[in-house]
Amino acid sequence: MTTKRKKPPVLSDEPRNPLRKVLVANRGEIAVRVVRAARDAGMRSVAIHAEPDRGALHTRLADEVVALDGADAASTYLNTGAVVAAALASRADAVHPGYGFLSENADFAQAVLDAGLVWVGPSPRTIRELGDKVTARRIARAVGAPLAAGTEDPVGDVAEIEEFARTHGLPLVIKAAYGGGGRGLKVVRDAAAIPELFASATREATAAFGRGECFVERFLDRARHVEAQVLADEYGAVVVVGTRDCSLQRRNQKLVEEAPAPFLTDRQRQVIHESAKEICRAAGYIGAGTVEYLVGDDGQISFLEVNTRLQVEHPVTEETTGVDLVAEQFRIAAGAKLMSDADPVAMGHAVEFRLTSEDAGRGFQPVPGTVTAFGMPSGPGIRLDSGVEAGDPVDGRFDSMFAKLVVRGTDRDDTLRRARRALAEARVEGVPTPLPFYRQVVEHPDYVGDGRGFRVHNRWIENDFDGHIDPWADLTAHRDPNELGVQVGRRVLPVRVPGLAALGELAASVREQAAALRSDAGPTIAGDAVTAPMQGTIVQVAVEDGAYVEEGDLIAVLEAMKMENRVIAHHAGVVTGLAVAPGDSVGYRTVLCEVVDAS
Repeated sequence: MTTKRKKPPVLSDEPRNPLRKVLVANRGEIAVRVVRAARDAGMRSVAIHAEPDRGALHTRLADEVVALDGADAASTYLNTGAVVAAALASRADAVHPGYGFLSENADFAQAVLDAGLVWVGPSPRTIRELGDKVTARRIARAVGAPLAAGTEDPVGDVAEIEEFARTHGLPLVIKAAYGGGGRGLKVVRDAAAIPELFASATREATAAFGRGECFVERFLDRARHVEAQVLADEYGAVVVVGTRDCSLQRRNQKLVEEAPAPFLTDRQRQVIHESAKEICRAAGYIGAGTVEYLVGDDGQISFLEVNTRLQVEHPVTEETTGVDLVAEQFRIAAGAKLMSDADPVAMGHAVEFRLTSEDAGRGFQPVPGTVTAFGMPSGPGIRLDSGVEAGDPVDGRFDSMFAKLVVRGTDRDDTLRRARRALAEARVEGVPTPLPFYRQVVEHPDYVGDGRGFRVHNRWIENDFDGHIDPWADLTAHRDPNELGVQVGRRVLPVRVPGLAALGELAASVREQAAALRSDAGPTIAGDAVTAPMQGTIVQVAVEDGAYVEEGDLIAVLEAMKMENRVIAHHAGVVTGLAVAPGDSVGYRTVLCEVVDAS
């Protein structure tokens, strides 16, 4: 006797005009995810790539590949004309934007439609209204959604922010009006920092989204980040597929997410579901989107923003509902109608751990490099969404995230038990990852709950995490000193070279002698040099030659992997030998200047 295999839940009916071929306007793991979903739906896929992504996993899996002319995001993945031209040249009939890059760009969505293609996402008008955080707040206020105090319009200058602070108090948050993903977002806890943080938020927003307008709102301290996953069709139906908690963050960017959001009261869950639906109805939303909220430690809920795209953390919702959200995006974009306005019921629990090329032992510092070994766990309840295989690079010109490990169980306790096993088995070499941090998180009473409730919040890592993470040490450094790693195709193979260690010792001796010569002529690099903490681009220089600085004063701002990083003076003194300017590309440990004793 054979049993009929149960089909996964489908929320929408058959589309009027099924899609045949989709261009994926993205890279990395989300491009891989969309390519696979297209194949599952019987569609062909087209991948695009910048020069550094030639041969990347998403291009190897797609049915067709179009190369874009350029090596950076601005000239390729953010180039509307180039992406639309690639879609037309490949005869695609739809464009899926993934997340990041142009996914929330209304002008790009309009250009796709103007070219006669199907846009897999909400209308340009909806993207424009909800992408403008000020307009989104007005919509939320109009439908009665819970909302913290904030400015009605983008702020014009520092004085306006200072006046808001005097009226509403601190902390407050400066946020890019057209941003997301933690970029262009600065929390102000000291009024004296407003000018610098306003300038930084504007700079980040302009670099990431092409627009620098910012607004200000009251910041809920020690708040949880809770969100509702929404699906809506063009006929006015809206459902909340589930909630997620995304409170474990660094630099206002998420690291660990889970579904459904735990430790909420029935009333809190009801407010989030109902207000999310009302906001989307009022905005005429179509497709998949996420309505985000802050939940204060006193239980207060405040609308945060709407992300008019698929979220990085969408797999935890899929794992707890069985709904393929990318497949639903395809169907709705092709005219399908939601078959019910009832919200799906979550079954079980799921947690996602983002795998980023960052050193948790050094404040999650981004570290580009090549993944030389990539061993992930398997078994029931384990899912891996990855944009790399062993031998693939994590390029410093793009995002530091290269994969996501998702663990599912019957309930939260079961999921965390399985997560501890999965994290213990996971192995990545060649680049650092937050895996050592995650192994501590899933044991930490603040995260587990342990009868005292959930005490994690969006500043928990910076303020309350009491564990110790050793700085990353590349395991290849402990191999045979006569062994050399050679990349053959996609694999990095060890090759033994007799005498290599002796050559290395000779080179080290020469370097030491050169350093000694430099020290005779002046200050040593170890003592006075201010160096780049990572590979990146200088976006601000805050000092001049001859300026006196105190310990902790800002020297420069370095942008790496889409985030700004402050480079500060490690002791007081006079700046000499300033060697960089805004726009310069620098490598890891490049000397930016020296700070010498003023005496």
